[in-house]
Amino acid sequence: MLTGFAFVSYLQRINISVAAELMGPELHLSKIQIGQVFSSFLIGYGIFQIPGGLFADRFGTRLTLAISAALWGVCTVFTGMIPSPVGTAAGTIFMALWLARFCLGGTEATTYPVGALAVHNWIRPPGRAYANSWMFAGTSLAAAFATPFVSWLMLRMGWRWVFFITSLPAFVVALLWWFFSTNSPRQHRFINQAELAITNSDAEPVRRAYGFGILLRDRKIVLLCVSYMAEGYLLFIFVFWLYIYLVEVRGFSMMNGGLIAALPWLTGLAFTPLGGLVADRIAARRGRLPAAKYIIMTAYTISGVLLFVAAYAPRGGLCVAALCLSVGFLMAAEASFWVSATYLAGECAGAVSGLMNTAGIVGGIASTSLIPILVAHFNWPTAFGSGTLVAIACVSLWIIIAKQRESEQLGHVPANFPNLRKEPS
Repeated sequence: MLTGFAFVSYLQRINISVAAELMGPELHLSKIQIGQVFSSFLIGYGIFQIPGGLFADRFGTRLTLAISAALWGVCTVFTGMIPSPVGTAAGTIFMALWLARFCLGGTEATTYPVGALAVHNWIRPPGRAYANSWMFAGTSLAAAFATPFVSWLMLRMGWRWVFFITSLPAFVVALLWWFFSTNSPRQHRFINQAELAITNSDAEPVRRAYGFGILLRDRKIVLLCVSYMAEGYLLFIFVFWLYIYLVEVRGFSMMNGGLIAALPWLTGLAFTPLGGLVADRIAARRGRLPAAKYIIMTAYTISGVLLFVAAYAPRGGLCVAALCLSVGFLMAAEASFWVSATYLAGECAGAVSGLMNTAGIVGGIASTSLIPILVAHFNWPTAFGSGTLVAIACVSLWIIIAKQRESEQLGHVPANFPNLRKEPS
């Protein structure tokens, strides 16, 4: 079900990256304004990360995600109802679209922090990276599905129907989650003893919340959050600009561009669970944070280099192959970030996950804002090259994280976090 949540939430956010190809000209929006609309989603997404995580820590994952998903659908429907430019001021259209995407970002802010909290409550420590990786595989599947589907839908029914139709899965997943999920394994009416034996069944659903000021006093959490900014910067290059790049720079048609844009995300779909599985295997021998270090440093080095190769590739085929592998290695490291956050957080898993994702959104806002500016003043290779530099910065930061004392890396619980249980790596 968490994979389904990730799928639906990404469908809601990525639909506009394809619809913008027709929406922008019809609503008289420039590329800079489209970038600002993309950023509005991330601003709302970032602002509500920590409040969403704290809400889930206090009220549980069932209520939080059910309400959130229903609101995704409402915001997506509203996006499709943006008024026509005939008789409507251009500024009004832009602000309405900006507000719609801001609200969508705010309601989607709970998706991954609360999903990570659900994994924390249900899955024992040795399997959490693999479990988280399947949740994030839903994002790759959605991105692979959305670009060709939305392209097809837009060309046949218009961009407004893109939002009306893609809103429907949000209402469905909200109902399913409300009726079939629980905050902890022991609360589920259909679970049996054999299933309880392979879950984190001794964990009680979290009902304690902490202010993020306390979280910021822990050095490991701060370094983790700063490193996750690179994830946001790189990821949203692909989420919001990949389709536009393939159509406008590499010369693919809108339909073929949608199909080609799906390939990197299909690669990510394959690499995401593989990265989680390898992380769990390494963690069993070396510990959770050392495993994250190996995965993230390796994956981000390769992803950054391949993004640079894609930017300067002389042929479209080589460019697409490099983009596929770049996304694949980027997604392979995703679960390692999230399982590190919940591992360090103890019973503050929702709040710490929200704090880390807020940092990622800061990187995403920088990406969506800077990419069109770099393209306008320089070129696309320069814009993609900025992603390579950010990936290298992330790798450098994990070298610093790895140099901390062993006692600070394995099972450390800050003195500021009262009554948090320790868990084995």
